[in-house]
Amino acid sequence: MNLPNQLSILRILLTPIFVSLLFVEHLPFKIAAFVVFIVATLTDYYDGYAARKYNIITVTGQFLDPLADKILVSSSLISFNVLGYVPTWMVLVIVIRDFVITGFRSYAILKGKPIVTHRLAKAKTYLQMVVLYGVFLYHLAAWPEPAVRFESFLIRIQEWNVLYNLLLGVTALTVVTGGLYLVENRSHIKSIARNIIRIFLPSDG
Repeated sequence: MNLPNQLSILRILLTPIFVSLLFVEHLPFKIAAFVVFIVATLTDYYDGYAARKYNIITVTGQFLDPLADKILVSSSLISFNVLGYVPTWMVLVIVIRDFVITGFRSYAILKGKPIVTHRLAKAKTYLQMVVLYGVFLYHLAAWPEPAVRFESFLIRIQEWNVLYNLLLGVTALTVVTGGLYLVENRSHIKSIARNIIRIFLPSDG
């Protein structure tokens, strides 16, 4: 259990805490949820930094790091969907894509051919976090009703569909990076398909 892996596990453990605090109908709890969310997202940066600095690259880490990201992002999207900020279809597209790719990466790791994360995919993860920060801040500013000093600003955000457009951009980038993973790793897909065929259509010989 090296430091990067400990940070990934911490990110997973912080996720249910942040979600639980978010749904308590008192502003201090919602602010606490935001703080926990910030800490969780920072562990994503620091586990990668520690892994590079100390050259700690392990199979466990290659599995845990993206899994922790997916759990945090998916839980956030589902929570904000419940609160009415994220359309259901966007949540389904992003969550299904992320867990399909996570399963795909896990298979590649088991085969001893780990997939290198595409730079655009890394940018996608950071953009997801930034947009979720924006949704979170909007929720804090608008709950339970907009404060006078924020009201005109929040009205403009609603009129210009700022949150929807940002989330739409994230969704599109998520789909594009998922496609890149599949195209650039066609050999793994063929291997998976062959194994599935062997399972369901075993040869008589």
